[in-house]
Amino acid sequence: MSTNASSAPDPLVALGSLPGVPDAVDSVRKAVDRVYGHRVMRRRSNEITSEAALRGARGSAALSGADWALEEVRRRTDFGSEAEARTVGAALRLTAEAGQLLSIWRQSPLRVLARLHLVAAADSAETVGRPRQHGEPVDEPLIELELPDADEVAGRLEGLSQLIIAGSSAPALVTAAVVHGELLALRPFGSCNGLVARAAERIVLIGSGLDPKSICPAEVGHAEQGRAAYAAALDGYASGTPEGVAAWITHCGRSIELGVRESTAVCEALQRGAA
Repeated sequence: MSTNASSAPDPLVALGSLPGVPDAVDSVRKAVDRVYGHRVMRRRSNEITSEAALRGARGSAALSGADWALEEVRRRTDFGSEAEARTVGAALRLTAEAGQLLSIWRQSPLRVLARLHLVAAADSAETVGRPRQHGEPVDEPLIELELPDADEVAGRLEGLSQLIIAGSSAPALVTAAVVHGELLALRPFGSCNGLVARAAERIVLIGSGLDPKSICPAEVGHAEQGRAAYAAALDGYASGTPEGVAAWITHCGRSIELGVRESTAVCEALQRGAA
């Protein structure tokens, strides 16, 4: 992990006490509780989950350079014809796959990450589904951080894996933000790292119990805040300073809240009979 708290017995717990983070955790928890308490959720939660998945995939694709209108994502069936379409298709596949990997995540997170990359890349190349090796290029033009070498990637991935397997009493927001941030900072695969990182964040939020029905698409909020804000917050995380890491965690928290707002609007539309 790229933090100054890494020497603590449980670094995730330590991160949860950084300035501003407890308030973000509390704000996210209250927002999630409100949408789960919406009367529409009692009868039509499956519809909310499906819509959140679609909107989350659209948001993740937008952050990877394919900023399509929601209705375009909804109506399209061909996602293999050109670069942006392939990105949208990969985001949709990852969103569908994430819920199938929850039981594996806590026992073998590296296996899950490999599977996510296979699903996203949809390619049979030997570089797909495994961390990059020395000299292999990375196609991730929207992330401009310095690229760690293969040895650092392997070591930090193993450290992240051990944290997940060991479990933590840290809030779900903190764990999800660290998983997301580490994968973006490392870019362990030759492609699709942003899409994989956001899918992994989704897995943490679902598996932690914060968002068990997957109705709070953080990807929507990340996209709504914009790529510039996303990159700036990631720079803070990669800096390893307490202030930078806290800013990234609170950015992720705000993204979840904006995802909640999106699903609340869907609930209201269903309640009015307009959707």
